Amino acid sequence: MNRFAFLLLTAACLATTPHLAAAQDGGFPVKTTPRTQFVMKDGEVVRRDGSQITALTQNVKLASGVKINYKNGIIEMPADKINPQGKKITLRERDYVKADGGVVFATPGSAAAARGETAPAGAKYDTYVQHGPGYAAPATQVSLLNKKIELLTRKVNLLSQSQPATPETKAIDDELTKLDSQLASK
Repeated sequence: MNRFAFLLLTAACLATTPHLAAAQDGGFPVKTTPRTQFVMKDGEVVRRDGSQITALTQNVKLASGVKINYKNGIIEMPADKINPQGKKITLRERDYVKADGGVVFATPGSAAAARGETAPAGAKYDTYVQHGPGYAAPATQVSLLNKKIELLTRKVNLLSQSQPATPETKAIDDELTKLDSQLASK
């Protein structure tokens, strides 16, 4: 009988091990759609998909690495070039996290608090968004991609010329590598 109880206890421990590992890592990975939001509502974070609201029962981790504590609304952003240590933000009522990890603030006060400031009384503002990791303004991306097209065109033109020896393209290749790293960090 004791062996049976021991085996049952061991099996139970092994069955819960992956769950404990995920919880210690900062949350369970979740699948989202572009319409998924994690909203601070009545003091807890809930999941909103369109008009459907679902209560969370555990902390979650988005594909971007953003971790969401469902009980207290603390959002942990992963480290990046701007914030090498990562960043923590506390959601206030009606603030929400988008599926890509960006945070949208409902009031000037919550937006100011996320920046470590205090909003003046009666402050008005446009919706303030704390972008998640990997975000780049579309205009920046277009500019970098246009530069890449220009460099590739130069390389093709150089290689298309009838020359007895292969032309040197190392300088263009170096610029392309630098540009690719800029695109990857955006």
